[in-house]
Amino acid sequence: MPLIIVDCEADGPIPARYSLVCFGAVVVEPSLDRTFYGRCAPISEKWDAQALAVSGISREEHENFPDPSQTMREFSDWLGSLKSGQPIFVSDNPAFDWQWINFYMWEFVGRNPFGFSARRIGDFAAGLENDWAAANKWKSLRKTRHTHDPVDDARGNAEALLTLLERARTHRVP
Repeated sequence: MPLIIVDCEADGPIPARYSLVCFGAVVVEPSLDRTFYGRCAPISEKWDAQALAVSGISREEHENFPDPSQTMREFSDWLGSLKSGQPIFVSDNPAFDWQWINFYMWEFVGRNPFGFSARRIGDFAAGLENDWAAANKWKSLRKTRHTHDPVDDARGNAEALLTLLERARTHRVP
């Protein structure tokens, strides 16, 4: 049952109308060396320049990315290679990241290896502190800078989650 941190970059706010640009995934384990980086060509002619600019990728570059069906099959195969049960989707913001992966998996693979749910790091952190207002304090635990490179961002989130998990094991709350 591996925890997988996922981070997505997209060219708009919702799947189908807009397109997933790229995403990163990191297995939550001390080494943080099992990663996946996926790029997807647009599935829509519609795109928001400001949303795309966050990724640092131009529309022209995006149009030359691999077909999403290939990328999502590769991601599904990578998840399957972990061989430790159904993976658990974890994200800084699953309301955003989950919708993209869930849609693209169903659209291009025919199933979502993560099942039907996701976990939010901020909720776990808030639970550790027993304070909903603490939901964003965990971000200070990242070691890798948040750059909008999805693998870097997923790695930073995984670093923070590993610290939170250690605190939970030892009952040391921030």
